[in-house]
Amino acid sequence: MSASSRLRIDPSTNRPSINSFGDLSNFLRGSVADEDSLQFSESMAQLAAQVEAIIAGLRLNRVRTAVAPMLVDLLTVLRAHRHLVVNLGLPWRGLYEYAAYLQALNNFRVLVGQWLLDGGPRSAELLLTAEDFELIAWRTLGEGILLIDMYEQWTTSELQNESALGSIDEPQLERAIQWWKKLRL
Repeated sequence: MSASSRLRIDPSTNRPSINSFGDLSNFLRGSVADEDSLQFSESMAQLAAQVEAIIAGLRLNRVRTAVAPMLVDLLTVLRAHRHLVVNLGLPWRGLYEYAAYLQALNNFRVLVGQWLLDGGPRSAELLLTAEDFELIAWRTLGEGILLIDMYEQWTTSELQNESALGSIDEPQLERAIQWWKKLRL
């Protein structure tokens, strides 16, 4: 993992911290291992920005006419982000965290749809609170952060393995070739 993608350490707990969706966006901009990572991070940053706007809107009021259009826009952003995630390469899909993140995205999308339907279309106020929405959003985005982190660790270990193979001394390489030739006889 590159130094710029590391999380800021909270001095009081000595643990990494992201305290706002803005911090999350900054983290995502810094964690780029390759083109897939770049696209994934940018898409997650868009998702985080949309989530932050909805939380701010819900804190002001829960009037359906004000918040529902933002939730519908979020569904569009979620759909595009999910499409990107589904089309990530095999190295991403081979990670355990990939399936967990895809499930979290699907659950979030379903919940947004349910929140839009709760109370019926004639209800003046959504039953959704900013706290409930924020909890689910952090859980979902946290799964994405974990996926990015695990992918970066995997790519770093792959690069180290490749460089370790390239650093074999000439005598060791010659012995390995001789051993291989004996095996083939």
